[in-house]
Parts: sequence; structure tokens; C-alpha cells
Amino acid sequence: MNQFSAPNQKLVQSLKDILGDKLTGIQEHRGQLTAVVRVDYWLDVAYQLRDEPELAFEQLMDLTAVDFLGFGDDEWETAEATGSGFSRGVDALGPGRFSWEERPEAEEFENRFAVVVHLLSQQHNRRLRLRCFAPDDELPVVPSLIEVWNSVNWYEREAFDLFGIVFEGHPDLRRILTDYGFIGHPFRKDFPLIGNVSVRYDEEKGRVVYEPVEIEPRVLVPRVVRRDSRYVDEKLEGREAS
Repeated sequence: MNQFSAPNQKLVQSLKDILGDKLTGIQEHRGQLTAVVRVDYWLDVAYQLRDEPELAFEQLMDLTAVDFLGFGDDEWETAEATGSGFSRGVDALGPGRFSWEERPEAEEFENRFAVVVHLLSQQHNRRLRLRCFAPDDELPVVPSLIEVWNSVNWYEREAFDLFGIVFEGHPDLRRILTDYGFIGHPFRKDFPLIGNVSVRYDEEKGRVVYEPVEIEPRVLVPRVVRRDSRYVDEKLEGREAS
């Protein structure tokens, strides 16, 4: 318990006592607890978190997802960058920087897709983050939480639309942000940044039309503010003038 801050130690102990091996781990970062749940117990844990008096997480604040493909890869020069000039370039072959026709096949990646939930206990005035990994990267499936917290309805539809995660048991799992004929899932790391088609409204046809993408894949390199003698000289000249 020593690795957890004092305000969280009671909650951590309650989670361990009540949920036991249904959790694969508990982490703390900047005072926020994250409990990692086995997918087989995702629904059971949700009920316990809501109904156990010691926990009482009666409100689901948010649900989203994470694609861990390329996690930890750094495209920017950091420690090896020089002290001047624009040396912090990007690698043009990073995630998403390709055309749809040339998209790479995602290699086998352990625990690629995760569902993340943020809970609130008004009774105990505390928050908890849950994380659950989908067991199959080709067809990521996680049980729906709609029977526990019905506010999750549109959140799960959004995660399905953008990440392609199927929530088993959801009563109306349809796209919610993209068009019904949209191909792919935009928040996946192997989805091209420029998309795969261009969409516009055609006045003559009176409907939305799909066309090939015309823009080129590119990444803008931001200006890096560095200590520069030009600015130092300007400040000195300003002081002398005053």
C-alpha cells in the first residue's frame, strides 16, 4: 500500500478485498487511480462497483477507448537534437502518415485496444478509472455496460464508430459521428490522417457525393522557441534606447 497516496489507500484496499483477482492491477498517476479489469469480469466488476456500499460508484462520467498501436514510439528528436535550428523533424512514415491504398497491415500487437471508463462516487466523493483490454485485435469485443449505467449508450456507440470496438449486448450499436457508408474507424492508429475519401454536397445532384482524396499526407513541424542571440540583442538595444 505504500506506493499509493494516503487519500487513495482506503479505496485501493476496498478494491482488492471486494474484486480480488478480477483485477490485473491498480495504478496511480497524479493522484488518479486506474484499475485494470479482466475482460471476462468486466460486467461483474461494474455491478460490484455500483452496488457495493464501500465503493458506490453510482455515476459513469465517460467511456472512451485507446489504440496502443505504436505506443511509446517517438517521432521527434529530443535528447539528440541540437541547440539551434529546426532539428526536431518528424518521420514521415509514422502512424497514419500514408495513403489508404498504401496502408500497412497492423502487426500482431498484444493488448492493442482498450476500453476506458471514468466513474464517480458522489456518496464517497471520489473517482476511479477502469481499463479493460479487448482480447482479439482483429475483432475487438467487450461486454456493454448499458445495463449497469444507461448513460453509457452514446459513449459506446462513439467508441464503436471511431475505434471499431464492438460492445456485446448494446441494444442499438450504430455509427454516431461518421456517415453510415463510412469505411474504417478514424481513431485507429492505422487509419490515414487524410482519410480515404473526400465528402462534399453536390448542388446539381442534390446529395452528398464521395470523391478521391486530393490532399497530400503531411505533418506540420511547429516552430521551436529557442534561446537566440537575435532576441537577446533586441532586448539589450531596447534597454540602451531607454
